[in-house]
Formats: sequence, structure tokens, C-alpha cells
Amino acid sequence: MQGKNGSSHLPITELLNIMMRLRDPAHGCSWDIQQTWQTILPYTLEEVYEVADAVDKHDAAALCDELGDLLFQIVFMAQIASEQGLFDFDTVAAGISRKMIRRHPHVFGDTVYTDERAQKQAWDAIKQTERGTKSTEIGFFAGIPVAMPALRRSQKLQRRAAGVGFDWEHWQQVLPKIQEELDEVVEAVAKGESHSRIEEEVGDVLMSVTNLARLLGVNAENALRLSNKKFERRFQRVEAMLTAVGITLEEATMAQMDAAWNSAKQEEKTTDGS
Repeated sequence: MQGKNGSSHLPITELLNIMMRLRDPAHGCSWDIQQTWQTILPYTLEEVYEVADAVDKHDAAALCDELGDLLFQIVFMAQIASEQGLFDFDTVAAGISRKMIRRHPHVFGDTVYTDERAQKQAWDAIKQTERGTKSTEIGFFAGIPVAMPALRRSQKLQRRAAGVGFDWEHWQQVLPKIQEELDEVVEAVAKGESHSRIEEEVGDVLMSVTNLARLLGVNAENALRLSNKKFERRFQRVEAMLTAVGITLEEATMAQMDAAWNSAKQEEKTTDGS
């Protein structure tokens, strides 16, 4: 099969060949040759965040470019593994293909689910079986990475527990729990308890809120990321408003910044038509 430029290789084959050349001990790049899984992991995570940024901006060109950068990181790790005789890129691709077929028996087989809830329960059951056959970890929460972003991991822990019935019946029941956790923060501060104790109580508040988000079908990690973006956008607008009247952020009073903030919020509502 020929590529767009008449090449006899598929683009992925060309990328794999480029990676092998970069890691070639005799003719490759000295920086690439020195890398390990551990040293390139920070770059891999960075590329994931850049993909997310492109998605948030609805920038198709940037997303295409960032997906390429992320794919390169996957190829890089697979090449290192191949050199050590562990696995290669084809093994990775074949593995995920088998997994998707196995997890979608209603698409690639004759299984019929009555509704999406039944499909989700079957998906979780299949994943549980997979964890039991491949994981060396022990415990109910085995397989949920500790290094995962905390909000995301919190929801995964809660979802795993909910799978065996440890859950609220509806989201409204979580609201008193959130207030209870907030009260415990206030109490800990009032009693002059240690910083670590206050930190723990604040963590309980966050976990309760992520539980609320889960029950509402909201991805807490994504929700906070979007709120961060909104805060950044509004604060930049606050700075612009103050600068327009000759006031710097350092010179502005809280009242002035608050007034500008409310104006920025009103502008957004007007723009959104809400």
C-alpha cells in the first residue's frame, strides 16, 4: 500500500522506522538513545495535557498535531521495550484490539443488552475478570493507579465501591454529607488542630463533592479543569478592565477587583445569551 507521497509504507510504519533510527546506537540521536521509560514519562504526561488543551479550545489543527506528539511518546516507549525483548508496538496494538473486541461482545458477538445500564455492568464485570488474571496487586481497589490525578482516582474508588452496593441512592443524599464535612473543617480550625488534620478534613470535603459529581454523571477532573479555565479567563478580563482605568492588580482594592469580576461574569452571560 502506498502513502500520499508514493511511499510503499503506511504512515505508522514510517513513524516506527523513524523511531528505530533515532535510537540506533551507531547513527541515532544521542538524546533519544539515552532515554528510558522513566525519563520520557514526564513528556508523555505533558503531551496528554496538551491534547486536553486543544480539545478545550476546539482547535482541530492543534488536536491533530498534539495527537501526533502523543502517538510518538507511545512509539518511543514501545521501541525501548522492543530493544529489551519485552514487547513491541505491534504487541501493543494487537493487545488493545483484542481488549476492545472482548469488551464489546454486543458489537463483535451475539450478546444483546437490555439497556445501557446492563451494558455498563457487563463492561465492569469483564474488566474485573481482566484485573483478576493480570494483576499482582491484592485488594478490592487493585488496579486503580495511585499516580492517577486525585479527583479522577477518587471517582474511580467510589465507582468501584458502588459496584458492590456501597453507594447513595440519589445525588440529593450527598448534599448533607458535604455540609457535614465542611462543618468538620470549621471545627478543626476552631480547635487549632494540626495542619495535617485540617488538610485531611478538606480532603474529605473534596471527596464528597467528587461523589456528588459522580452521581450526577459529571467527570470531576474535567469539571475542575473547565472551572480553572473559566477562572483564568475571567481574571484576565479583570486585569484588562482595571488596566483600562489606569489601575494595576497590585494597586486595586478588593472592592475594585470584585466589581470588575462581576462585570466580567455579566459579560459572559450576555455573550452566552443566558
